[in-house]
Amino acid sequence: MSLRMKGIALFLLALCCCLSGTQGQGDHEDQKACCPSDTGSLMKELISIGEKLGAMGEKLGTMGDNLRLMETRLQTSENEVEELKRLTGGRPQVAFSATLRETGNRNTGPFTTPIPLQYKKVFSNTGSSYNPATGIFTATVKGMYFFRFSMMNNLNDTPNSVVCLTKNGQRLVSVWDTAGSDANDIGSNAVVIPLEVGDNVYVELQANRLVYDDEMNYNTFSGFLLFTM
Repeated sequence: MSLRMKGIALFLLALCCCLSGTQGQGDHEDQKACCPSDTGSLMKELISIGEKLGAMGEKLGTMGDNLRLMETRLQTSENEVEELKRLTGGRPQVAFSATLRETGNRNTGPFTTPIPLQYKKVFSNTGSSYNPATGIFTATVKGMYFFRFSMMNNLNDTPNSVVCLTKNGQRLVSVWDTAGSDANDIGSNAVVIPLEVGDNVYVELQANRLVYDDEMNYNTFSGFLLFTM
């Protein structure tokens, strides 16, 4: 217990006994009620009260420190939001464009199961919502989005290429070429779709299919936020 709390306890004890002594001619039982003979018991009680007050003071001090820390973090977050608004004019900016291969020329696939194509060469990625390590775009803003992708078929004698634009595992639109006598074909498709925060969009190469690409960048994946909702 702090010296201050002890001082308060001793003062209260002395005050009680002093008031009892000034009664002089008063009733003896009244004196006992005001200042018990067992002063040690009263002292212990006052010390206990002082200790509890001290503990409450420490808790209040800790709560004050936590509150100041929260205020600092809130102010930092508000500053970051204001900076983002200043940079974007108050509107979120999300856009990306990438192509399949960084160097070289060859087929990608086939695989035994459908897989997201990883478009490694990134031309732009404003908002950092596209991940070239996985090929997956993850929405960080709720809104309406535009996506476009292109595909070039494989160089086999019989083309065998099928890719689909996929949202959260659901196939939306496709481009394919699985027959023909010409060497190569290229096609594209696009969608405008609403996305919630956390939704995933990617181009999926279907099982046992192939696509071809080289440094001319035939296979592309692009998208951007049209407006928030």
